[in-house]
Order: sequence, then C-alpha cells, then structure tokens
Amino acid sequence: MTTVKVDKSNFQADVLNAKEPVVVDFWAEWCGPCKMIAPALEDIAKELGSKVKIAKLNIDENPELAAQFGVRSIPTLMIFKGGEVADMKVGAAPKTALSHWINGSLA
Repeated sequence: MTTVKVDKSNFQADVLNAKEPVVVDFWAEWCGPCKMIAPALEDIAKELGSKVKIAKLNIDENPELAAQFGVRSIPTLMIFKGGEVADMKVGAAPKTALSHWINGSLA
C-alpha cells in the first residue's frame, strides 16, 4: 500500500472510521524535515501493506484539522486506532526509528 492523501472531506471516513490503525503525517510543502521523512513513510507503507494505513494531511490546506488535534510543529505523526489518537511523534526521524515506532504501536 502507498500513502494516501487525507483532508477535511475524507478524514472521518479514511482515518477516524478506518478498521486498521492509521498513521497521519501532518506536513506542509515548505517543511524541509517533512520532505525528508516522506520517502521513509512511503517505504514503510509498502512494507506493512494492509496492517496499517499511512495518510498525509497538508496543514496549510486543512488548518482546522491541525488545530483540532493540537498540531503546533511539523512534521507531527499521530497514530489513530478506533478513531482515537493512540500515540504521537513530533519531528523528523530516520526510517528505522519511524518503522520501530509504528510497528510498536501495532502490537
């Protein structure tokens, strides 16, 4: 599976109502660290397949969702399970650290 784009029109269906855990990457075009972790998230999405969904939410296009979840710095990654935030990570990290964090939340 590859990463999917979410926004205010599909956030409820694709994130909050998802059967599988969802990692939401709150990012922006101008954010250098966001661009650094994007390839790692794509790789992790492919490696984990249907075990987890990795979604990208552009905060400039969806400021109300960023505010709703208290995003103050980007990149911010949140893991949603059953419609609730189960874990959060702020800042860029290497692929191994991101993979370990995501896999740890699936256990």
